[in-house]
Amino acid sequence: MKLSIVILNWNGSHHLRRFLPSVVKYSRYDWAEIIVADNLSTDDSCSLIKNEFPEVKLLQLNENYGFAKGYNQALSENFADYILLLNSDIEVTENWLEPLIQIMDNDPLIGACQPKILSLHEPQKFEHAGAAGGFIDHYGYPFCRGRIINSLETDNGQYDNPISVFWASGAAMLIRGKLWHESHGFDGDFWAHMEEIDLCWRLKNKGFKMVVIPESKVYHLGGGSLAYGDPRKIYLNFRNNLFLLYKNLPENRLLKTLFIRMTLDGIAAIQFLLTGQLKSFIRVLAAHRDFYKSLSSLRKKREALIAQIEVTSHPEIYKGSIIFEFYILRKRKFSALNFTTKA
Repeated sequence: MKLSIVILNWNGSHHLRRFLPSVVKYSRYDWAEIIVADNLSTDDSCSLIKNEFPEVKLLQLNENYGFAKGYNQALSENFADYILLLNSDIEVTENWLEPLIQIMDNDPLIGACQPKILSLHEPQKFEHAGAAGGFIDHYGYPFCRGRIINSLETDNGQYDNPISVFWASGAAMLIRGKLWHESHGFDGDFWAHMEEIDLCWRLKNKGFKMVVIPESKVYHLGGGSLAYGDPRKIYLNFRNNLFLLYKNLPENRLLKTLFIRMTLDGIAAIQFLLTGQLKSFIRVLAAHRDFYKSLSSLRKKREALIAQIEVTSHPEIYKGSIIFEFYILRKRKFSALNFTTKA
């Protein structure tokens, strides 16, 4: 099979019922298959697939592995040329696949790509999880073309050019099957959030490019597994960002960057406390605690990657601080940054 579109699901029959019809309608090719990998749902997800979507393959996992491990399990015996990871709350559009496949066919150095991701609730705006391509700053804070921190831009076609990015969104990521397996997929210890940034960073260290193809367009509901602002999501974002930096930063930047980042995390935690968000404050502390507890396993992962970690940073890493740009300089748009990207 040339392409496997794989949707990971857990108790999401309401999403499948609403969004799967668009995937089926606009992905009917003899070279493509659609698979729903179910993380041991307790709702009617599996019966829904069997009874209402006979053209969709159902893969039933034996437990809820979370997002990262769930995909690793689901794809362990999938040997398609291309694998497209697709969130269950994504509505796709006509001709969304062709531009993605074409760019990958034409350039073997592209490891993964993503479409333009717009908000389902506000279709004229970009969506948080990927927008028009993902980047990180010098201290590991992710941001996107079209989304900085929590500020979403209106899509006026300003980012319709395909460019090289630092990470492709796990909400709708097309990756070469061979690279997925060679890289051992996601780091399962992330559970969810930023595992795609970690994977893309590892691929970039191997010399592959990540790109965004805005000609392909999808709409994302967002917050399907964990709502934005949920303390559990805050915990995962803070913990996983430290995982990400420790695993992938070059030696000459590691300790200094981690110190600054953890200091900024402390400031964020105090802000949570001062604004009455006690659960979020505790989650930041727990994230740092669990980072320290994980150092032994993280060190082994870093040692396995060290030969491929570059001393010089990638051009898609913003040299400044996106936190400073956003909160101090009040820059709310990607185009306002002094950041030169390439095609």
